[in-house]
Amino acid sequence: METNALPNYDSSDSPTGCCPRFNPQGWDAIDLHFENKLFLKAETRAVFHIPTNMAAVFAKTFADIEAVGAQSDDDCIVMSRDSSNWKSEHLFAVTKEVPGHEMVRLSGDYLTKTFEGPFRDMRKWEKDMDQFVKSRGFRTLKSYYFYTTCPKCAKAYGKNYVVAVSEVEPELVAA
Repeated sequence: METNALPNYDSSDSPTGCCPRFNPQGWDAIDLHFENKLFLKAETRAVFHIPTNMAAVFAKTFADIEAVGAQSDDDCIVMSRDSSNWKSEHLFAVTKEVPGHEMVRLSGDYLTKTFEGPFRDMRKWEKDMDQFVKSRGFRTLKSYYFYTTCPKCAKAYGKNYVVAVSEVEPELVAA
């Protein structure tokens, strides 16, 4: 895949009026390469990994991104990871800086794997992702998860897709 490119994400298919219906085609088992790819960083609170203010933070963040025209339908992803039992970080792909927010740039190689099912399967998905990364000859540096729809939309669509995005480096093999 081209540097800083993401698979297609069709935001026009949104019968709920909230989250677009996710089409997993093109998102599973792909290699991504980022070179100073720009993201807006936001944080949410959690209680033992269960988010408590995610809806409010996401609504404000998306509004701020849209207000300055920093969104792109061709480059849509929010990568999330729990930094502790009490906090999660979320990286929103953007096309330019958004005033009042922390901006980060990512560079490196990433592998993806798409999962479908209830959020309670997260531990299994983490293990499956680690095995997938190892099968490709890499080791995981850091993993993020792209929650493609909110819980209400996942219920409405009958599918809950989550894309694991792991930063990787080649596994060193002892001689």
